[in-house]
Amino acid sequence: MAAAKTTTTSAQQTSSAPLRLDAPRIPPLAYSGRVQLKALLDRPESVVGRHVIVGGWVKSAKEVKKKAAAPPSFATATEETTDAGEGGKGKDVSCVEILQSRIPLLRSLLDVFGGGGYVQRKKRENVIVPNHKVLPPKASTAYLLLTDGSCVPSLQVVVDSSVATPSRLLPTGTCLLVEGQLERAEGKHAIELKAEKVLHIGTVDFDKYPLSKKRIPLDTLRDYSQFRPRTTTVATVVRIRSSLSFATHTFFNEHAFIDVQVPIITSTDSEGFSNMLKVNTLEQKAEKEKLDTIYETEGVSLEHVKAAAKEKSNIIEHLKRTESNREALAAAVQDLRKTNELASQMEAREKRKLGASFKDDDKVDSSKEFFPFQTYLTVSGRLHLESYACALGNVYSFGPRFLADKTDSAKHAAEMWMVEVEMAFSLLKDSMNCANDFFKYLCNWVLIHCSEEMKFVAKRIDNTCVNRLQQIILGSPVMMTYHEAIDVLRKLSYQAEDKKFETNFESGFALTSEHLSYLTDTIYQKPVVIYNYPKEAKPFYARQNDDGTVAAFDLVVPKLGTIISGSQNEERLNMISSRIDELGLPREKYEWYLDLRRNGTVKNSGFTLRFDLMVLFATGLGNVRDVIPFPRSYGKANN
Repeated sequence: MAAAKTTTTSAQQTSSAPLRLDAPRIPPLAYSGRVQLKALLDRPESVVGRHVIVGGWVKSAKEVKKKAAAPPSFATATEETTDAGEGGKGKDVSCVEILQSRIPLLRSLLDVFGGGGYVQRKKRENVIVPNHKVLPPKASTAYLLLTDGSCVPSLQVVVDSSVATPSRLLPTGTCLLVEGQLERAEGKHAIELKAEKVLHIGTVDFDKYPLSKKRIPLDTLRDYSQFRPRTTTVATVVRIRSSLSFATHTFFNEHAFIDVQVPIITSTDSEGFSNMLKVNTLEQKAEKEKLDTIYETEGVSLEHVKAAAKEKSNIIEHLKRTESNREALAAAVQDLRKTNELASQMEAREKRKLGASFKDDDKVDSSKEFFPFQTYLTVSGRLHLESYACALGNVYSFGPRFLADKTDSAKHAAEMWMVEVEMAFSLLKDSMNCANDFFKYLCNWVLIHCSEEMKFVAKRIDNTCVNRLQQIILGSPVMMTYHEAIDVLRKLSYQAEDKKFETNFESGFALTSEHLSYLTDTIYQKPVVIYNYPKEAKPFYARQNDDGTVAAFDLVVPKLGTIISGSQNEERLNMISSRIDELGLPREKYEWYLDLRRNGTVKNSGFTLRFDLMVLFATGLGNVRDVIPFPRSYGKANN
């Protein structure tokens, strides 16, 4: 017996790591007393032997049953296998019975070759004796992978059944607060925590808990936004998002910008043609039909006219390929031009109607509504931000913006966060340079400060993500005007047999995501800055150039599309007033903005970075809803 105890003690001393006197102190979190797993797993060898408290959620688990220790002598075996009799004396046990109890193979042979007496004894052993002691459950050890969201890897926690009941610890998602000592581990884990106390157990309903299943698709996880950050992928994306948020404030702080919070509720359409979300405090009757769906004139809708233009464009392309007579081609071109003119006129009328509708929305019962006029969730804060730029110089804002767009695009949600910048005494080129520097800064920040997260992203999501960010940092974007971009696409449409764009590329045509993707992914394979757009494609406040274009730009990146849009703003009162009247916007709503031109006007420029798309670009995910903590889109607002 003594020998057995000595052996056990020696084994325990071997497996248990002594406390290192030179091990660094592990400071707990300020407001909970626990230690973050990242602080332990970033330097595993230096924390062995330390006593800590950790908390987190079970990612996976297994239970290992302990083997019963072999008895040291036959005398003990005799005591274990005897039945309790009168006076506490045991029944004699034969050598055959001892061998049968110790050698399973011999026991089986005796059963087959005439061990009838043993069979009877075996039956008697199965009979429950009233005074017989109930055997305790077998001892076991639970091995848990615990994550607290601070890093990609998990900490292995070893809990003996004498410390806590394993069945309560094993289900995925169980919340634990554990106190114990850090020891070296075998296998892929450098360290493990040997639990001494389990301070808290938050159990889960395993059958109803959505993360009980493995490999849940990201689109399914969106329906469980309260649980999805517990997955490794979403937690990693959120840490990258948090780091990029901090980088944003750091960049502008380093360049002497002032952070200004702009209103979320506004009475102004900041772009002039946006689909805005109304702010209502009363129950409203069904809204009248909006012109942004189908605008009908004389029984013909705008959508039908655009479809006809597309069909006529296809006919022209066919005539060019078949080398038909020039008269038929000229007639088709003329017909297409008239169709496009009709579409342009209908769009202009639609915008005027939208302006009138925007004005009519003010007719509310001021005695019952919270505001005495119609208000909206802001689409952009650049107009308000400009007020502060005209007093403070360089300013920026970082917050949510809203757009009532019913599209199911993978790059759009109803609520998205934007970084908006305004700079006094600056021109379009200054805005483009600042935007490019800011974009490079964010890419570099991710590679430096999120290296572990990016390794996970490269392994599980997009193996090209690191190279893509490095190319952005080391390279420079291609600079071209809108008309130069149109010329490039037109030539490709005419020449490239494997790529035919179904459009005529007339001036004023809005570049689609397909066109932008072809420029960045196929032709140049790098970012492209397109500037000097037609005025129809940009907000009303963009400064008008002498050639009829406006001083606006887009930074387009591979795989994603437009990530930054900016402009030099119109500082001339007569020009901005004419543009407001041209679009049919309610002038009274913009008087405060026009006052900036009447009193101390200044040339200024700015831009907007779509922050959610920046996270999408860094992680390589395919849908912007997967990088937004609580995505809101048409028909989707679960909590």
